[in-house]
Amino acid sequence: MGTLTRIIGIDPGLRKTGWGIVESEGSRLSFIACGSIDPDTTLDLAARLARLHDALSAVIHDHQPDEAAVEETFVNKDPRSALKLGAARGVALVVPALAGLPVAEYAANSVKKCVVGAGHADKAQIRMMVKVLLPKAEFHTDDAADALAIAITHAQNRGVRTLESRASGGVYAPSRDTKRA
Repeated sequence: MGTLTRIIGIDPGLRKTGWGIVESEGSRLSFIACGSIDPDTTLDLAARLARLHDALSAVIHDHQPDEAAVEETFVNKDPRSALKLGAARGVALVVPALAGLPVAEYAANSVKKCVVGAGHADKAQIRMMVKVLLPKAEFHTDDAADALAIAITHAQNRGVRTLESRASGGVYAPSRDTKRA
């Protein structure tokens, strides 16, 4: 059938960061877990980023994914907000990388096109299709549904990315000391 691969999808944000974990084996997908991280908005930026780091590290430790996928930041009209979102996205990229996971990135429109079939789908369409693709999934926020959509997108595209990585000589990914029990 194929190799069983556990994937964490991350939808970065400074107010809410969604995470979702799926297992992929061939074309079969299974829901594992999802949620969102909500740092206290009264904290300063550095403290919020530290909380985001610690919470994402705990999720990765608890669920032991093999690979990670992070949504790319869309262009924001407010440069200050874009910079803050970029900081949260940096944490979302570095935490799985420090855990030794290969990290892929996907544009929001690519995720929507993969999951819904249209690059400009709305949140309700994403939630509906995630539920169709992962019937056992229980998510309570759009951020968690989006994170599952990112994980689904990676599951559908990871074979292509593996071939591209081999063709380009590979990408550095430190080895992991721990494996899922």
